[in-house]
Amino acid sequence: MSNDLLFDFIVDKQNNTLSIKREFAANRQLVWDCFTKSELLAQWYAPKPHKNKTKSMDFREGGHWHYAMVDPDGNEYWGYTNYVTISPIDEYTALDGFADEHGEINNDLPKAQWVVRFKDYGEHTIVETQVTYHSLEDIKKVLDMGMEAGMTLTYESLDELLPSLK
Repeated sequence: MSNDLLFDFIVDKQNNTLSIKREFAANRQLVWDCFTKSELLAQWYAPKPHKNKTKSMDFREGGHWHYAMVDPDGNEYWGYTNYVTISPIDEYTALDGFADEHGEINNDLPKAQWVVRFKDYGEHTIVETQVTYHSLEDIKKVLDMGMEAGMTLTYESLDELLPSLK
């Protein structure tokens, strides 16, 4: 990541939320596409050295994204996202949880509500994400699992991809 790009990661333990604000050096339409089109998500949405593997994606209200993050040894860590609301190139909301390869949610691991907003910032885009968990225990669990480092590395992968898409 270029050191001059904005990145905030704020933990609000009182409200069980993570607030992530990240600047990307591309226009809002391109950044939106990178978050909402499976062929683009597959190229960046995983913290290096992991790779993304999308099993299925239907980006629409009521749709889903079933994906895995695959480590260098081939171990797969599955997730399942249900899209709730979509306002094209402005924001979407989703429910997200850890899952298995069949899309069954693992209720022993934290689930969260995501609100992802896209805003113009000159020639760049700011993505503001608010992730709300059910409990303080859940937010502590994802932080212990490396959520902050994971999001940092994942967004750096998008930084690397964007110049090739312009």
